[in-house]
Amino acid sequence: MQASDGYLTLEGGYEATAEVVDRRSRFIAQVRHVEGEAQAEEFIAEVRSRHHDARHNVPAWLLRDGRERCSDDGEPQRTAGMPCLDVLRGASLSDVCCVVTRYFGGTLLGPGGLVRAYSAAVQAAVDQARDGGHLVQMTLVTRVTCTIPYAAYGRVERLVGECGGKVRDTIFAEDVQMNCAFPTGREGAFVSAMRELANGEDLCVVGEPAFGVL
Repeated sequence: MQASDGYLTLEGGYEATAEVVDRRSRFIAQVRHVEGEAQAEEFIAEVRSRHHDARHNVPAWLLRDGRERCSDDGEPQRTAGMPCLDVLRGASLSDVCCVVTRYFGGTLLGPGGLVRAYSAAVQAAVDQARDGGHLVQMTLVTRVTCTIPYAAYGRVERLVGECGGKVRDTIFAEDVQMNCAFPTGREGAFVSAMRELANGEDLCVVGEPAFGVL
């Protein structure tokens, strides 16, 4: 899954968790935003340390560049890791890692039961994140910093909004420094308008596009 225009992910610093119990087996899903394979592996190691006494810690992750990986961690083949990955895919998520911890309850669930339990646990964690407002849409954003005289502040603030951007923060010193963000491709209109406003002088510093929340 390529994410050229944008992608949905979990809010940074938040961990979605949910638990499903089936015939005394506990399935605890833990989902977190990751920036790459190294962070995914760190999270997997963290959960395995947290639940070192569990029989299984089943990982699944997928990144916005299309890379993805999962493991059954000792469960029968394709009954654990792949169902977890399928739920993440079905939710259109990227840059996320999920680990489902299973504490065995003494009763074999069979392949179908395992697929249902692992899937249900991950789905419950995703639903919890969605209901709590912890899923965020990442878009390609370009940062623009402009330094202007105080007298132009109100006019420039309106111009940012008219060009589809947002003022992220403002520093009031000898002049006013406005740090703005625009959907990539829309910053050009603002920079041109600012140049016209300043009679040809460049008042803006344009950053490189990067994925972020506008």
